Amino acid sequence: MADDRRGWPRCLLGGAVFAVCMAGTTLPTPLYPLYQEEFGFSELTVTVVYAVYAFGVLAVLLLAGNASDTIGRRPTLCWGLAFAAASAVCFLRADALGWLYAGRLLSGLSAGLFTGAATAYVIELAPPGGAARATLVATAANMGGLGCGPLLAGLLAEYAPEPLLLPFAVHLALLALSALALRWLPETVAERRPLSAVRPRRPALPARVRPVFVPAAVASFVGFALFGVFTSVSPAFLARYLHVDDHAVSGLVVALAFFASIAGQAAAGRVGADRSLPLGCAVLFAGLVLLALALATDHLLFVVLAALVGGTGQGLAFRAALSAVAAASPPDRRAAVISSLFVVAYTGISLPVIGVGLLADPLGLEGAGLVFIACMLVLAAAAGAYLLRRARAGTTAGPTP
Repeated sequence: MADDRRGWPRCLLGGAVFAVCMAGTTLPTPLYPLYQEEFGFSELTVTVVYAVYAFGVLAVLLLAGNASDTIGRRPTLCWGLAFAAASAVCFLRADALGWLYAGRLLSGLSAGLFTGAATAYVIELAPPGGAARATLVATAANMGGLGCGPLLAGLLAEYAPEPLLLPFAVHLALLALSALALRWLPETVAERRPLSAVRPRRPALPARVRPVFVPAAVASFVGFALFGVFTSVSPAFLARYLHVDDHAVSGLVVALAFFASIAGQAAAGRVGADRSLPLGCAVLFAGLVLLALALATDHLLFVVLAALVGGTGQGLAFRAALSAVAAASPPDRRAAVISSLFVVAYTGISLPVIGVGLLADPLGLEGAGLVFIACMLVLAAAAGAYLLRRARAGTTAGPTP
């Protein structure tokens, strides 16, 4: 465990590496309209290209979610950086749709290796007694990186040459710096085994984790589903219905949702985990209503408000979910349990997005979005009601004698 003097600098550096890797996963977001012009594909193809990333994440989480518990955090993260670099190379060489699929799949493999391993690593790099703050660092690095990706790509696409090349070249340089930083950080897994010891495991939870996992998973699903739709189709909606052709603005709107998530995560520390989960569901509900108003009225203000409110709700719920799950997990199973939470989250970020793509042709993008919102509103309301019922049951039961 890191000492007090070096613990926080190492923890923050680990968070920076985490953020750089996650930025690559959303880098193509404001560029999808350009790729549509370049290759002439439909809205369904956009959502499938996006969802290929989520399938890559799920494959790693299911087949090797416990990898960093076995071979160590640093080797796992090195593999994650290598996949991220390979993804950037695919986008740099993209002259056909197949390169986009390959790049997104590799990006998903990278994120799948990073999500559980980097979250556990950042927490373990913190000094003794700093787990709560380190959890905020980890979740903020995750969401902050996801927000910086579309913002960086949008700015470069709008104001610099080679909009489909320069963002990925810059990301490659940042990945190289991250690899150097990772060499300086210590390993935190004491008993490591060889790569051959990694075995696919079905998602399994220790008995003491299960009571907190269900509400955490439901809230995570809804929050990530909202992010999935924002990230995949909002640039097309802004360009087609609101006539916003500025790539920097498109990237900023998407980034606002992720940055608002960080604010929500910070607020969760003051509100408390027990209250943050139901409150997060309620705020997510409000964000979804605002998104419905944006689709119904074609008004940019409602899109921005939906990003801010929905992102805040996701942050409140997700930090509370991650804190509860990490605290309940045994140290030797922590990354695997966190990976199980991300399996649920990335299911939310993939399946609803494909559903929107399938409905976009018969119903139009606005109609498909409204169907998605109706389904997510039901889930958010059900999750909030479940959490409130559970809280009341605990209060009624009173303290155990």
